[in-house]
Amino acid sequence: MAQEQVTQDLLTTPLHALHVEVGAKMVPFAGYDMPVQYPLGVKKEHLHCRDAAGLFDVSHMGQLRLHGENAAKILESLVPVDIIDLPVGKQRYAFFTNEQGGIMDDLMVANLGDHLFVVVNAACKEQDITHIEAHLTDGVEMEVIQDRALLAIQGPKAAQVLARLAPEVADMLFMDVRTVNLLGADCIVSRSGYTGEDGYEISVPAEQAEALARKLTAEEEVEWIGLGARDSLRLECGLCLYGHDLDTTTTPVEASLLWGIQKVRRADGERAGGFPGADIILDQIETKAVSRKRVGLVGQTKAPVREGAVLFDADDNEIGVVTSGTAGPTAGKPVSMGYVKTEFMPVGTEVFAEVRGKKLAMTVEKMPFVPQRYYRG
Repeated sequence: MAQEQVTQDLLTTPLHALHVEVGAKMVPFAGYDMPVQYPLGVKKEHLHCRDAAGLFDVSHMGQLRLHGENAAKILESLVPVDIIDLPVGKQRYAFFTNEQGGIMDDLMVANLGDHLFVVVNAACKEQDITHIEAHLTDGVEMEVIQDRALLAIQGPKAAQVLARLAPEVADMLFMDVRTVNLLGADCIVSRSGYTGEDGYEISVPAEQAEALARKLTAEEEVEWIGLGARDSLRLECGLCLYGHDLDTTTTPVEASLLWGIQKVRRADGERAGGFPGADIILDQIETKAVSRKRVGLVGQTKAPVREGAVLFDADDNEIGVVTSGTAGPTAGKPVSMGYVKTEFMPVGTEVFAEVRGKKLAMTVEKMPFVPQRYYRG
């Protein structure tokens, strides 16, 4: 009865009944009842996605459309990212910043020609909608999409599987986005994902989501993948999880996300600044004056070092904290990411993580821990 009560209080995705049918273990996540793993188990799901193809239900994410000729200008005023020059048919990673230069959420922005299509994190969805709404002017309208699911098919065999339904997806490159007909449904398909592998994210009308999910998982290369393996896959490839590796107190410079701030928005660029916290962020880029940085960490023992483990130097001084950690099924060693004082940033530096009262040696290592395999043609 308690489980039923919990489920009643949580939101569900259009694929909820299907997850239950195929034996998923469901857990509360960002206000939704979500599949954490399937009968295959987290480690095998992880390895299957690296070897073949996995299907993820990410319908808990927020999907928005911004309409109006000034939509790109409005959105660009909220992020340190080049939105105005984003070509039609392309998608870009972005992050909302606050007046202190901290990250409010990270998001994906796609230019579909007559509007911008935006995907935000589930836990930040309501806050992000309010934030955008507060800045809408110049005839720009925001549409909150309530009637679409979001699927991700990821892995080295994802392209050949999806091309059976729509051959044109094989021609797409990493971060391309277009409208594609899949099983009679008009879907927004981007060649992107959160695993470091090649693959696609598919926004599909809710009433057609189950048919598409059944069709894809019926293919021999495809297995369902839950939140557990999604987390270990993204971490091995050095990708941040909002609320863990990024938050409102962390700037993009501290978070090692400088690659996400295009030259045009930097101090000497044509459209420099003009976003919340610009003075702080641009000053940090210029002076490199930050006290901590996000780094990759590899364990020298076999024990995984999880989020929250405090980091020390050889003299037992506290120098940082782990924000994500996993056993690293593909890396073959425990991998973590976290923040350390800048003097401990160099690759090869030895630090120590406190795990259940013991200090475990870790080495600062370059990310990603497993090579990213995005399809760039």
